Amino acid sequence: LAREFKGGVRAVDGIDIEVSPGEIYGFLGPNGAGKSTTVHMLTTLLPPTAGSATVAGFDVLTQGARVRDAIGAALQEAALDPQLSAREHMRLQGGLHGLTPADIKRRGDELLERVGLAEAADRRVRGYSGGMKRRLDLALALVHEPSILFLDEPTTGLDIQSRSAMWDEVARLSNEQGVTVFLTTQ
Repeated sequence: LAREFKGGVRAVDGIDIEVSPGEIYGFLGPNGAGKSTTVHMLTTLLPPTAGSATVAGFDVLTQGARVRDAIGAALQEAALDPQLSAREHMRLQGGLHGLTPADIKRRGDELLERVGLAEAADRRVRGYSGGMKRRLDLALALVHEPSILFLDEPTTGLDIQSRSAMWDEVARLSNEQGVTVFLTTQ
């Protein structure tokens, strides 16, 4: 898999990896190593310029919608609307994934509790700390119960307690639910 940008910059230069179902795969490297570019290709946000990739058995170039149905992604920059509450974000995300209103409420309440945002669920996100936004982003990535979860620098901006809770949740997802986790970190 490779990605070259204009000007000849090769951000990803022919990587070849395989991640087994249920595995937690840590993709390590310094800033600028191509970790986020790789995640963007695997989540269909950026097309590769060479090579191929399948995620959940689907080709990232020709079956992007199927890939996106199978995955959850919490990337470095959370795409949150500061005017919406966490609960409203859950309704929006759940609706985009075709969940029923009852499933959205059940799943949203469960996830907001799990990431420690139940008490702040009706507050607008603009008042959230950076760590709260990261935890909401994780919950949103899980609303449709994906089989594969991509986490790009998931503990950036988290305090020690939140970091520990994040790693516990990653382990729980893998051990109890068989979720494959692909995460980047320095």
